[in-house]
Amino acid sequence: MGNPDPKYRIIEGAYLLDILDQPRALEATIEGLSAPDALLPIAAQLKQGTLKRVVLTGMGSSFHALYPLHLLLASRGCATLWAETSELIHYLPQVLDPATLIIAVSQSGRSAEILSLLNKNDGRAQIIAVTNTTESPLGAGADAVLLTNAGEEFSVSCKTYVTALVVLRQLGALLGYADPGTLPSELEQAPPAAATYLNSWRDHVLELAVALENVQDLFFVGRGISLAAVGTGALITKESSHYHAEGMSSAAFRHGPLEMVSEKTFVGVFAGAKVTLELNAKLVEDIRRKGGRAELIGAEAQRPSLWIPAVPDSVIPILEILPVEMITLALAAQTGREAGRFSFASKVTTIE
Repeated sequence: MGNPDPKYRIIEGAYLLDILDQPRALEATIEGLSAPDALLPIAAQLKQGTLKRVVLTGMGSSFHALYPLHLLLASRGCATLWAETSELIHYLPQVLDPATLIIAVSQSGRSAEILSLLNKNDGRAQIIAVTNTTESPLGAGADAVLLTNAGEEFSVSCKTYVTALVVLRQLGALLGYADPGTLPSELEQAPPAAATYLNSWRDHVLELAVALENVQDLFFVGRGISLAAVGTGALITKESSHYHAEGMSSAAFRHGPLEMVSEKTFVGVFAGAKVTLELNAKLVEDIRRKGGRAELIGAEAQRPSLWIPAVPDSVIPILEILPVEMITLALAAQTGREAGRFSFASKVTTIE
C-alpha cells in the first residue's frame, strides 16, 4: 500500500524503533519468566489468610497495566485495592501494614512516587516489585522481584508496558489465582501475533492517518481487561503525538460524553473479552448513527489497522495496545512531528 497522500510524513524516530522491538521484548520476557524463591512464602501467606489484602500500585502505564491482575484477583475472592502510588502514599498510608501485600510496578524502579512509597512503608508491608531495571531502589527494597526484559526504552512506554502485562499475568498464576499449566502456551502466542501485526506498520499508520483526518475529540473506551489499554492508550496518545485523548469505560461513555459525538469525534472501542463484545459493538453502531466516527479494535475490527487475532483473554491486553500505537504515529504524521519525542517530560518522573 503506497502513501495515499504525500502530506502525511512519518518521521522514523526512536519511539517507532521501540514499538517495532516489542515482539523481541515479549519473547525475551516470556523466556525469562521464573518463580523467585522469595515469592513462595508470600503465596503461602496469601493462601493461609495471613495477608488480608493486596494493594496494586504504580503510575502512568504501569498503573494501568495492573488492572487485568486486579480483575483476576478480585474475581477469585482476593481483597484488592488498585491505587495510583501518588494517592496511596498521601491518602491511604494506613493500609501499609503487615497484613498488606504491595505489588508495585515501575519500569525504572526509581520514580518520585516509588521512592516515597518505599520510605513511607519502611518495611511494614511486603512488596513484590515488577520492574525493568535490575538495580534500582524498588528492586533493592522489595521482598521479591520479577523482572521484565524489555531493554532500554527511549520515551513513551511500549516495550515496558507489554512486558509488564506478561509478568503480571504470570504473577497471578504464581500467587495461586490462575492455572499455571495453560499460561505458558497462551503467552507464547503474543510475540508472533505482535510481529505479524507490526510487519504492516506503515500501511496501518497511513490508513489511520486518513481515517483520523480532521478529528478533534478522541476517545478510547472498553470494558473489563480492556481498561488497561483504555487508560494507557489515552496516556500515550497525549505524550507521543501531543493530541488530546480521553480513556474511559464503554459504559461511562454513554453517561454524558455521548453528547459530544460529531463528525469530528473518533471513538476507538476495544472489542475485549466475549462477555461484553455485544455491548461494545452496539456502542459503535450508536455512535455512527449519531454522526460520529467509531471503530472496533480487536479481532472483530473492520479495518486491518485495528485488527488483532483472536487470542486467549490473558493475551488480549498485550495485543490491544498495538493499534493505539499506530494511531499515535498516524496523528504525528498528520502534523509532521516525530512521535514520542518529549518536549517537557522525561522518561523517569523525578518530581512528585
